[in-house]
Amino acid sequence: MNDDELFKLVGYVMASEYRKNILKNIGNGIKIPSNIAKELNLRTNHVSNVLKELKSENIVICLNEDARKGRLYKNTELGLEILKYIQ
Repeated sequence: MNDDELFKLVGYVMASEYRKNILKNIGNGIKIPSNIAKELNLRTNHVSNVLKELKSENIVICLNEDARKGRLYKNTELGLEILKYIQ
């Protein structure tokens, strides 16, 4: 990925406090949407929608896609690279 593409995604994340805070909250760990929601004082369905957006941009990945509850999310290498610019 070249710098232009990377910075486009950095801007995409920074344009939304929700995206930025969720990415930071996951950090180097693995989280489920309900824990993120509790920690950030957000509604779980809103967190899930933002995670879906971030997943479509390959910023986060779902580790157990088939689970109906307790889906595990972590930042991809790209997500971790973006985090360096938004912290």
